Amino acid sequence: METPRIRYAKSGDISIAYQVIGDGPLTIVYAPGWISHVEILWEEPSFAQFMTRISAFARIILFDKRGTGASDRDVGFPTLDDRMDDIRAVMDAVGVERAALFGGSEGGNMACMFAAAHPERVSHLVLFGVFAKREWAPDYPWAPTPEQRQAWIDLIEQGWGGPADMDEIAPSRAGDKAFGAWFGRLCRLSASPGTAVRLARLNTKIDVRGVLPAISAPTLVMNRKEDRDAKIEEARYVAACIPGAVLRELEGGDHLPWTSGAAEVAGEIEEFLTGARADESDLVLATILCTDIVGSTSRRTAMGDTAWASLIAQHDALVRAALRRRQGVEINTTGDGFLASFASPARAIQAALDVQDGLRTIGLPVRAGVHTGECRRTGASVSGVAIDIAVRVAGLAGESEVLASRTVRDLTIGAQFEFVSRGEHALKGAPGAWEVFAVTPRRF
Repeated sequence: METPRIRYAKSGDISIAYQVIGDGPLTIVYAPGWISHVEILWEEPSFAQFMTRISAFARIILFDKRGTGASDRDVGFPTLDDRMDDIRAVMDAVGVERAALFGGSEGGNMACMFAAAHPERVSHLVLFGVFAKREWAPDYPWAPTPEQRQAWIDLIEQGWGGPADMDEIAPSRAGDKAFGAWFGRLCRLSASPGTAVRLARLNTKIDVRGVLPAISAPTLVMNRKEDRDAKIEEARYVAACIPGAVLRELEGGDHLPWTSGAAEVAGEIEEFLTGARADESDLVLATILCTDIVGSTSRRTAMGDTAWASLIAQHDALVRAALRRRQGVEINTTGDGFLASFASPARAIQAALDVQDGLRTIGLPVRAGVHTGECRRTGASVSGVAIDIAVRVAGLAGESEVLASRTVRDLTIGAQFEFVSRGEHALKGAPGAWEVFAVTPRRF
């Protein structure tokens, strides 16, 4: 989806960046962890899909805490009390008197404090990957020791913003170099090395154990069983201390809620807040776009792996920017191409043309195929034969050509495109003959 507009709320003299997504009947305020950037986060498809799924049943308010992201940076040494003011500021700016709070990691501590201090403004509390204390103690033995915590801070000082090692924060993405590079960029743009270290030291002192029994809002605590950053024992402790809290122990080890199993997390939140969970598998009409680099194998051989990897990184960034601009949802990437779904065939075509225009600037020719058909929706993603047909249509396209099925042509008559028949073709796995059309912008 297109990156939501960034707005600013005033928390005292501090400007707090926030976004509003969706228009559901209830409101969720998402309190991020250690660092965040409300613009850069949307570049990661799994985050965008997670938030899109939640926005199907709720309005979401996202914000960057003071000192991070697009909010004011030079703010001294913010306490949890200061950060609570940030929650109140964005709620007031949006005109929300009462909302559900969704806190991840250190954001969960902030949400717990706010729920205890302002029960009249919190309808529900949802916590993911939380801890009650950030440093080891005899009566809280699951947190890192002071030596372990200092070793982690030393790593921040030595390599802030470099390619991120996902073994602890998101082990499901540990082998994904593109994700690691994006996460490093997120870190660099969310905070400077000095700010990151300062916040890490402040967070080390967090201890909300005394606050938990005072929380009166209905509370859901979620944690993955193999989470190495916030251990499952910590979630059990938090849930046991909050009166009436519900605990959900999820499979996996990711500390972030949206890098894997995001549909399950969103479903748990929806059921907790609304009393029912939407069917995650529905048949919908979707338009599928398939893009493919022409001659990728021979070009990679000629360039060498290092140069090719750099070019592919540019390719991926340009394609994802086009998808966001036209409200597409990434389904998959094959290394030299993308699959994405759209609610509108016109948007899918325009995205294909945008991709070709963008990649032309780096000398990378692509072919594209577009087809509209019935798909099975699971969360924010889709699957089905329509995807296979779009892939086959793309395979018929020439260099820098966009081909569309007759279905797409029929649904976009009167739009800003011209369609020229390229004849009928047999498509593997699809019955009968399929007429395809070359698509170009209409000349007025």
